[in-house]
Amino acid sequence: MKKLVIVESPAKARTLNKYLGKGFQVKASMGHVKDLPKSKLGVDVNDDFKPTYVTIRGKEKVLRELKKAAKEAQEVYLASDPDREGEAIAWHITQSLNKKDQEKVKRILFYEITKEAVKEALKHPGPIDISKVNAQQARRILDRLVGYSLSPLLWRKVERGLSAGRVQSVAVRLICEREDEIEKFIPREYWTITAHLQRPGTPPPFLAKLFKFQGKKADLPKEEVVKKVLDHLDKASYRVVKVEKKERKDNPKPPFITSTLQQEAARKLGFTAKKTMLLAQQLYEGMDLGEEGPVGLITYMRTDSVRVTHEAQKKARTIIKEMWGKDYLPPRPPQYRIKKSAQDAHEAIRPTEPTRTPDSLKSLLPADHWKLYKLIWDRFMASQMKPAVYDVTTVDIQAKEAVFRATGRVLKFPGYTVLYTEGKDEQTNGEDESATLPPLEKGQELELLKLEPKQHFTQPPPRYTEATLVKTLEEKGIGRPSTYATILSTIQERGYVEKKQKRLYPTILGRTVNELLVKFFPRILDVGFTAQMEEFLDQIEEGKREWVETLREFYAPFMEELKVAEEKMERVKKTGKTTDIICDRCGKPMVERWSRHGRFLGCSGYPQCRNVIPLDSKGEKMEKREPDKSHPCPMEGCDGYLVKRRGRGGRFFYGCSNYPKCRYTISLEEMERKAKNTNTSHEIKD
Repeated sequence: MKKLVIVESPAKARTLNKYLGKGFQVKASMGHVKDLPKSKLGVDVNDDFKPTYVTIRGKEKVLRELKKAAKEAQEVYLASDPDREGEAIAWHITQSLNKKDQEKVKRILFYEITKEAVKEALKHPGPIDISKVNAQQARRILDRLVGYSLSPLLWRKVERGLSAGRVQSVAVRLICEREDEIEKFIPREYWTITAHLQRPGTPPPFLAKLFKFQGKKADLPKEEVVKKVLDHLDKASYRVVKVEKKERKDNPKPPFITSTLQQEAARKLGFTAKKTMLLAQQLYEGMDLGEEGPVGLITYMRTDSVRVTHEAQKKARTIIKEMWGKDYLPPRPPQYRIKKSAQDAHEAIRPTEPTRTPDSLKSLLPADHWKLYKLIWDRFMASQMKPAVYDVTTVDIQAKEAVFRATGRVLKFPGYTVLYTEGKDEQTNGEDESATLPPLEKGQELELLKLEPKQHFTQPPPRYTEATLVKTLEEKGIGRPSTYATILSTIQERGYVEKKQKRLYPTILGRTVNELLVKFFPRILDVGFTAQMEEFLDQIEEGKREWVETLREFYAPFMEELKVAEEKMERVKKTGKTTDIICDRCGKPMVERWSRHGRFLGCSGYPQCRNVIPLDSKGEKMEKREPDKSHPCPMEGCDGYLVKRRGRGGRFFYGCSNYPKCRYTISLEEMERKAKNTNTSHEIKD
């Protein structure tokens, strides 16, 4: 009899098959096999929130095969991912087996798919961690209670088809609040004065900014103040009064955790969080390396720990010495501080075998997989190298009652920067510390070439990018490593947020729903409360908190809020505000209305007149594209024209603009054929 190993994915199964040999059979569950039903709540709130789990549609055959294989197996090893979702998958599979086969079940954990890690895991099997299962179950039920209560409320009050989520709604709130800050922001004027100086008759010149005036930090709010300073400096002499030289070390960043990988992949590679996690999952589960077969290239990608094994550090140090020399090796392997909130169950994200350099894999991996692997490899190797060392010089220059300051930085030893530098979220307008200064000494007289006054205005806070939103979610304790990518993709798919030039903007729909939810569900939409719930889930996982009690504490006040919202929340979908804009088709006033895509202006003469004008994200009229009327409807007596439409099955066709009065249709293919046969000069447009 063979031993059965069950994993989530076929890719992971292929990689394990390579390592385990003939005495094992490896099968994939294809993710979760059971979940709460889609058609109903599936939670008995009157019986300690007892969930009803059903086999996921399409997984019946998979489950039958797993049960058959378990019955025939000598032992059953559940090797799903080492996190809450993986533990829940293992538990659901176990619960689906008959009692006799359940006795064969053992849980194994590994954090990288290598031969050594898998063999070691098989030597130390254990039971399913029921506390971890309870944490996953509590989160799933929490999200179901919120989603199944708020979504129907939004259907009735705003528009059918909308949905709300416990964590995603808080993310939308952050984006809406940032947009409010930007709209309310009032720019403040300020000025700077820069002196262009050089040693007498000895170029090149260097720059120094006004730092102090009359003993106080320079404050130049208006042009009048600047003029007074410039008048004061007329015919002033410039002399060096202070030269300070310091050595500054710039330490490497720790190896990646989930959130920092998503941020850096967004900054450097332009990947969405969803794409990053998909590629990382594939790198973890195993990539086909030709003759070598499938190989797991990175450690588990859902982690909040920066910890690295001594073995991995030892291998990294050997490579660093070989590739860059012993000068780049610190005396001891670096130890990075683990955050207080980190679970530290997993390692940081790193290459499973540091000797697999990016160059050695370039011809074997698809382009995007290679880019992400290189990012992970570079960051890990850099994290084990010496700091970069700079000589930083600060020079103060006196001119009457004014002090100007120049700062320069010279790279003394590159350290880890020979391999890696972290990307930046925003361009800063701070002092250029990297400027090179000429040799200067205290008491030295300088020649003024010119004084340059410059007007500036303070800038509003920037809109979030995916990278900065992930960073904020992590800092505020909203969500966990496994949820960031889902949060970001969900709020965009639901139409609450849209991405323009990598920036996240709330839509009208998003702002309207957010306003209603914040007003009637302040507790659920509170950042602190959401973070506290994440802490409670962590405590459940650690066995320090009861999951049923946690749900009970949440549910009662939530139902009170829901009751008030049902009675008092405005029915946005029914409101129609008459405007002073006149319909250009029939002359009647236009009415501001609502659809699931946002606000629009519709004719008050509807349904006789169907004229609409879309409104943009700020509620302003969008220019309507003039319709293409070059294809008149062929039906006798009809004055309409043919327009391109999409059918229920997703196929495109052409139909009359006078629908439903005229129901003429023609297939896209037939339309194109007719256009060719008649040699029409008209282009068929979308």
